[in-house]
Amino acid sequence: MASTSNPINRRRSERVMLRMRVTVIAEDTKHKRHQVESLTQVVNAHGGLLKMQMELHVGQPMLLVNPQNKVEQSCRVVRIEDTPDGDFAVAFEFDRPNPKFWPVVFPPEDWVAVPV
Repeated sequence: MASTSNPINRRRSERVMLRMRVTVIAEDTKHKRHQVESLTQVVNAHGGLLKMQMELHVGQPMLLVNPQNKVEQSCRVVRIEDTPDGDFAVAFEFDRPNPKFWPVVFPPEDWVAVPV
């Protein structure tokens, strides 16, 4: 069991499960700009994980657009994994933390979940 008191095991911000449609604007491998819809899986103040059909590469910049309020956020790809259904699970990091990009309130940094 991981200890939350160990700084190695702590995240910069709490993760929240959130399935939300976002628009991703990024270039493909031939440097052609595409705009695709994707679905977030998990988010935090520093980025998140989304599922999409377009193949990207680690380090690639992309722009996320929240279709509800048209807010844009620049970010970069930090990890990619294939999914069983042929999509890609893309972990991304915002260029600057932006907890207000998501329609959720994140728990405070000192928040500790107590098992029930």
